[in-house]
Amino acid sequence: MDIHTHPSKLTGPLPIYREMVANGSLAADPAQQTAVDRLQDLWERLRGYDPRPVPSVGGGLLSRLMRRRHAEEYVPTGLYLVGEVGRGKSMLMDLFFDTADVARKQRIHFHRFIQNVHTRLHAWKQAHPDVSDPIPPLADQIAAESALLCFDEFQVNDIADAMILGRLFQALFDRGVVVVTTSNTAPDDLFKGQPGRDAFLPFIALINQRLELLVMDGGRDYRRERMRGLRTWLVPADEMSRQELDKAFRRLTGGSAVRPVTLTVMGRRLVVPQASDGVARFDFGSLCDAALGAGDYLAIATNFHTLVLDGIPRLSPDNYDQALRFIVLVDTLYDQRVKLLASADAIPDQLYQRGENAKMFERTASRLDEMQSEGWLELTHLT
Repeated sequence: MDIHTHPSKLTGPLPIYREMVANGSLAADPAQQTAVDRLQDLWERLRGYDPRPVPSVGGGLLSRLMRRRHAEEYVPTGLYLVGEVGRGKSMLMDLFFDTADVARKQRIHFHRFIQNVHTRLHAWKQAHPDVSDPIPPLADQIAAESALLCFDEFQVNDIADAMILGRLFQALFDRGVVVVTTSNTAPDDLFKGQPGRDAFLPFIALINQRLELLVMDGGRDYRRERMRGLRTWLVPADEMSRQELDKAFRRLTGGSAVRPVTLTVMGRRLVVPQASDGVARFDFGSLCDAALGAGDYLAIATNFHTLVLDGIPRLSPDNYDQALRFIVLVDTLYDQRVKLLASADAIPDQLYQRGENAKMFERTASRLDEMQSEGWLELTHLT
């Protein structure tokens, strides 16, 4: 069943979910049932929701206090849906968003939202160099566009993002915006272990205050089920292998829309050319011919539980720079327990066979072998 064209637009996500279970489109799952019950409750509270801006009073402290009082009294509490990958969070988000009776709404991958925020902030500063604080006008723009914001894969890895988010989200909440988000990370664990996290703690407190936390514990792991039976290392890297990876990518993403995603790494943009439902796809050249480093690979590894990689060539001293980046990439994927599907010109222990650095590649080959094992595929992705 295509949830995007389902005729029951006014029934909410729960009846549609039950129908999908009844007709065999979905298997019954207690964790999903609990989540969709909560989403249905929020759907009811949001029917016809259309907050109007609170009139400004001088644009200063009194205006902000009026906005905040209005938001606290009248804005429905949002939802933060957290759980391990493969639990069906994105599918439930689609059910909720597609049926939500809210005129102004937007569903967006969180990192695309962050990139849009940076772009808008830059444009505003260029157009209004005399305005010291662009956050309020940016919040006005976003709130005018969307009374309901649905984020997929909420995660924070960049200090520049962390510093902006607290004030921006407070301003959005004050303007009546309702937020629903999925994440693999609980709010209290966001930006954990990162430099400058203390400055991020007020934002975590705000999330805990304004969004209801729902943990999807247990249940079926649909990502692992999709992985079953897939070949993870295809040799050689020819057209047949590309077509097989195409099929694997469609299966792993569950038919969800595929689009580019932009990550921000130390203030720089890193474009993931194809991404959907926690799965990223690159060709070897995009990751290992370009001037990327450990920070870029870590951003990919923490934001995506599975990487599909096309066209790994044989490696040698002749392409040493690419080989070195590939070693760093594999180490990073290994440390974060990312699942890897790849096409290559040789099996791992034959990828780098000659030259003084062949010995160095032995550990990488061993890790690549381990990453194809059933035991590895059962490990939980680290974010």
